Amino acid sequence: MRSIALACGAAALAVFVVACGSSGNGYNNSPTAPTTPTTPAPSGSATINIVGSAGPQSYNPNPAPALTSGQTVVWHNSDAVTHRIVADDGSFDTGNIANGATSGAMMPKTNGVSYHCSIHPSMTGTITAAAAMTN
Repeated sequence: MRSIALACGAAALAVFVVACGSSGNGYNNSPTAPTTPTTPAPSGSATINIVGSAGPQSYNPNPAPALTSGQTVVWHNSDAVTHRIVADDGSFDTGNIANGATSGAMMPKTNGVSYHCSIHPSMTGTITAAAAMTN
């Protein structure tokens, strides 16, 4: 009889531990920032890949080529952690971009802009300025 009681107690404890440790229990004790949903890059947009937290080598390409008037840019997060790309001059902010997600289209200045990850400030990048047109 004692072994049955021990077996029942062990089974109840196992169920409790599994239920409490499950990610599907509806409780999340660690807050997470909202993420940008994956969206396909619009036609005519340039894509900059986020490849890791490695200073200027965090983005590919970096520097990114100059954009033409009306062209947009998106950032695709190929890294394992969330990033948030912000223009140094405050002209754009992608919001959080989760692993595997792509930001919405941003329209940076065609005269070039520097940017960084607001979560990992050492991650810096540049979109080069368009060359002045000459006649």
